[in-house]
Amino acid sequence: MSEKLEAYYGLPQEVKFCTKCVISNQRPASAVELKHQKDSKKTTMNLDEDGVCDACRVAENKENINWKEREDKLLELLDKYRSKDGSYDCLVPGSGGKDSAYQAHVLKYKYGMNPLTITWPPILYTDYGYKNWKNWIDSGFDNISFNRNGKVMKLLTRLSIENLFHPFQTFMLGQKNLAPKLAAKYGISLIFYGENEAEYGNPIADTSTSLRDKSFFSYKHLDDIFLAGLSLKELREKYNVEHQDVMSFLPPTEQELAGSDIQVHYLGYYLKWTPQEVYYYAVENTGFKARPFRTQGTYSKYNSIDDKIDDLHYYTTFIKFGLGRATYDASQEIRNKHITREEGVALVNRFDGEFPDRYFSEIMEYIEMDPEKFHRLADEFRSPHLWGKDDSGNWKLRHNVSKNGLED
Repeated sequence: MSEKLEAYYGLPQEVKFCTKCVISNQRPASAVELKHQKDSKKTTMNLDEDGVCDACRVAENKENINWKEREDKLLELLDKYRSKDGSYDCLVPGSGGKDSAYQAHVLKYKYGMNPLTITWPPILYTDYGYKNWKNWIDSGFDNISFNRNGKVMKLLTRLSIENLFHPFQTFMLGQKNLAPKLAAKYGISLIFYGENEAEYGNPIADTSTSLRDKSFFSYKHLDDIFLAGLSLKELREKYNVEHQDVMSFLPPTEQELAGSDIQVHYLGYYLKWTPQEVYYYAVENTGFKARPFRTQGTYSKYNSIDDKIDDLHYYTTFIKFGLGRATYDASQEIRNKHITREEGVALVNRFDGEFPDRYFSEIMEYIEMDPEKFHRLADEFRSPHLWGKDDSGNWKLRHNVSKNGLED
């Protein structure tokens, strides 16, 4: 087609798929969510001259890392912060999913640390998600679960969908910002997250350090902050949401962080991180259980299962970027040599973009949105360069990894 179609969100005009996995160059990198607005432009997955994505290159590089040396560095770090009086010496944020369960358990029971675990609870807990959280705590951890203002969370979730088509935008802000704030309050200087985002497509250079960039959890001016695509001023004027109502979503100021010398490290920098192995470890040691059924939109059962909104979140990435949950799962499993690319293509073809109807009505009722409005928003957020309609008037991707899109 000679006509140049508009590409929303700063996405590359030409859709290209990695030659090793099934991800495309439309995948956005993680961004500083504090600044996320409707017209924000994304940094996207880089494919090199051989057509291989950065995430696949990171996976290749992991095979050449001396993991014994990395573990020795971890031991040095832990010895520097290790408590001698029984006080908390590190902080692990999490919901009791496989990743946080693994991190906390390894740090405490293998390396002898005394982690405080903290939880920014799911918006709408699944039954099995709540049980996994409870099992995690019951396997031997102190935990603080922070229950934020429910009225504000509901409003911000709806506005995040209306303005950004990103149900978790404000939720993720609070989730990431809770850790440094509670660490400062409890005098804890060491925070652990699991994998670096570069494992999934952020710039390769991000893997050169174990530290998380402070720009992800700090700010200089209130004017820099946007929640659900709106400034704090707009939230106050349009929705009567005061500054005090959203404090739990905001990070500490740079000044507060500078005074407390908090460091956020990726445990995956020091220990070789394989999601499937992490899952098996959590099952064996913290009572983690997979979903009793397949997750809609993909073929797996154990990843991102604690919130009923999880499935809808991945559906919105399919609408906006042409990449659904099966694409993310299959790409990771290809990189870890659990499936072949051919198998991944077949799984994406079968499951990607499946509408998550299991909890949909409950979510719409929770945010007080008419389901038809959600579907209208979905159509508004489809980028023209990714989507078109077939002869029957149904939306279809112009290009997909199976090479049977409208224009393939």
